[in-house]
Amino acid sequence: MSFHSNRIRMLLFAHIDFSLPLEDPILKFLLILVIILAAPLLLNKLKIPYLLGLIIAGAVIGPHGLNLVLRDSSIILSGTAGLLYIMFLSGLDMDMSDFRRNSWRSLVFGLYTFCVPLLLGILAGYYVLGFSIYSSILLAGLFASQTLIAYPIVSKLGIARNKAVTIAVGGTVITDTLALLLLTVIVGMATGNVDEMFWWRLAGSVALCIAIIVFLFPIIAHWFFKQVSDNISQYIFVLAMVFFGSFLAQLAGLEPIIGAFLSGIALNRLIPRTSPLMNRIEFVGNAIFIPFFLIGVGMLIDYRAFFRDWESLKVAAVMIVLITAAKFIAAWLTQKSFRLSADQRTVIFGLSSAHVAATLAAVMVGYNVILGHTPDGEPIRLLNESVLNGTILMILATCTVSTFATQRGAHNIAIRQAQNTPDEKSPKQEEHILIPVSNEHTVEELVALSAMLKHAKEPNGLYALHAIDNKVEDPNAEKRGQKLLDTAATTAAASDIYLQELLRYDVNISNAIVSVGRERNITDIVMGMHRTTPAMPGLPVIPGIPGASGPGIGKMTADVLMQSNITTFIYHPVQPLATIKRHLIVVPEKAEQEAGFQLWLRRIRLLAENSGAKVSLLAPESTLAYLRPRSRKRPANIDYVPFTQWDDLPSLEHDMRDDDCLWFVMSRRDRVSYHPAMSRIPGYLEHHFAGYSSILLYPVQAGDTESRYIRV
Repeated sequence: MSFHSNRIRMLLFAHIDFSLPLEDPILKFLLILVIILAAPLLLNKLKIPYLLGLIIAGAVIGPHGLNLVLRDSSIILSGTAGLLYIMFLSGLDMDMSDFRRNSWRSLVFGLYTFCVPLLLGILAGYYVLGFSIYSSILLAGLFASQTLIAYPIVSKLGIARNKAVTIAVGGTVITDTLALLLLTVIVGMATGNVDEMFWWRLAGSVALCIAIIVFLFPIIAHWFFKQVSDNISQYIFVLAMVFFGSFLAQLAGLEPIIGAFLSGIALNRLIPRTSPLMNRIEFVGNAIFIPFFLIGVGMLIDYRAFFRDWESLKVAAVMIVLITAAKFIAAWLTQKSFRLSADQRTVIFGLSSAHVAATLAAVMVGYNVILGHTPDGEPIRLLNESVLNGTILMILATCTVSTFATQRGAHNIAIRQAQNTPDEKSPKQEEHILIPVSNEHTVEELVALSAMLKHAKEPNGLYALHAIDNKVEDPNAEKRGQKLLDTAATTAAASDIYLQELLRYDVNISNAIVSVGRERNITDIVMGMHRTTPAMPGLPVIPGIPGASGPGIGKMTADVLMQSNITTFIYHPVQPLATIKRHLIVVPEKAEQEAGFQLWLRRIRLLAENSGAKVSLLAPESTLAYLRPRSRKRPANIDYVPFTQWDDLPSLEHDMRDDDCLWFVMSRRDRVSYHPAMSRIPGYLEHHFAGYSSILLYPVQAGDTESRYIRV
């Protein structure tokens, strides 16, 4: 019996190759997935950062460890994608207004973190290790370059937009670019290929590459996102742009990571933080590509290099000590130059101290450049084997230092940010945004606007309502309503936001919206704009609601505004919200005297932060004084423009550009900020601004402000 059982097992598994290293693609992929899954569970107990754990796991299963998996083309491909992903995400996560404000700081840090290691590297290579001047300069280039291997740590802790992170990321691009250009020049000079045309070719190719990515990519992406709404197509398009940008950088003689970072900068404004596309990009990168890259880095580590020869250990020791010292000095100089905190210095040091991508590229190029041969026929390389072995040890050491330092500094900053919440947000009112849905063509855009108006860190607070009139006899009404609610929930879930679905029967639609507002303690309503082409004569006038009798509002919306006193956004989307380049918000005089002024202004600032689009607040000078933030730090993408032309609102058409969204802050009749022109605004939107997305914003106004409802 036992004999037959063993024979059956042998027959069943005969077609599977269990020999080491594993060749079966299913087993290889399964092993890596198990490592990605198990690493956080095991390492949290040992207080080892997750990123470092994946590198160690790669060393254990790699060809220099247990030899379970070879670092073959599949690992290299996935790892390359992961590295490009890290650089792309660092560009995509940047607060561009803050980046522009701190760009000179990034430049200064980039020069610090390039020049200090360069100087120490040349001195160490020439005087300590006895290398030639060309080899010493190339070795110094290895010291200067850096890899943002610890960036996922700051992203996960929610401090990716901290000033220290912005400076470190911008400085990394600068120092890597300079280091790789230095590599190109030194190799050319060592091999005698540098002439006058060499400099022109290098400068021209780099300038052309940067121009294409920075200026042409946003135009292409903007057109694509306006034409294609399919989620999968949009994600594949983004991946294609990342790899195309990386390829252009490679053609120009730069490292592909520079192209990936520039692609992130180029697409930054078109992929808002709260969008479903951003959630997909981060999810796939953090789940698959970045872990593959870290495991692939670990596979490079050869512990036997510790015992191979003393020369490798000597070179490795010199590299590790000088690189760590040089990067700390650069971070310390940056801290003193810009008066940063000790934790911010630690984050800058942690992010800049790891050496993987550009370092590997440079050392392999230097190793493969043969300058001649010894009398024994041995090749004389620009960088010898001891530097190659020392680089592998240096990668392990610097990645360890980087992850621990970044984890420590980022954790302290995150705690301090949580403790230093501004007084205006404490105690913070919970967000409850109600989205009445009735049109399948606008559901996704209404959810997108709601997500941009809320705090990005809050995963809840959205309610979608489909109301059914009791008097309408339609057997399919409930089925259609549930389909709309499912669409809203799916759209919100794609942005990692939980949306609660509400299906309600009531005497009329407006009564259902108002009742849900009371029951759920709703703070904001985001609803679609009713559009009727001709202004129908004889339409009943709704007292106190501007434009209720004309095109653009409709009786149901007017009833909601009459019965409730909630901040209400009435949205007419003409194009996807993510493709809007500028929001023009027209604010009436004395708007600051209304009860809900701070409520809607906070939403506008969140819109500017989450969307990255330009926001222009147009108001009289007396009101602009209240719109401008009192603190010194103000969002760079918000402009404050004097505007007094309420009697000639159609003149705004001359200032409108393609991809603008026009907002009007409205008021109920006989309230402080009411202007007679408000009654004509819905008609203007219908006839003068029909080609633009538009939003009417009705703030909370004086009245029954305790309950936020007006009794009728």
